[in-house]
Amino acid sequence: MGTLPERKDIPPCVKAPKDLKDPEVLQVQTQLLEAMFGPAGSRIPYIEQVSKVMLELKVLESSDLTEIVVYGSYLYKLRARWMLQSMAEWHRQRPERGMPKLEDAMKALELGPWMK
Repeated sequence: MGTLPERKDIPPCVKAPKDLKDPEVLQVQTQLLEAMFGPAGSRIPYIEQVSKVMLELKVLESSDLTEIVVYGSYLYKLRARWMLQSMAEWHRQRPERGMPKLEDAMKALELGPWMK
């Protein structure tokens, strides 16, 4: 992945071309993107500003995965990658955590034989 990104608006915290050379790449389930980045990626500029990195999303055609490419200085790339992996894991597990609570609530609402 030695190619430079196609994006024209490189954030000022990313020093071109040095920080654009060896990006960190992680793959995330496409269905988690809206939860992580907001509708239409509205939170991406904020995440880039706070993390001091540039993000680029590439949808993989052959699967339900999206590559998140992180550009920036070495330490900022690693920190942003860890944060994005943690966010993806949290959002992935969120429905699983909610299911036992939902099942308990549904059981509590079940009507006893005397109420039918």
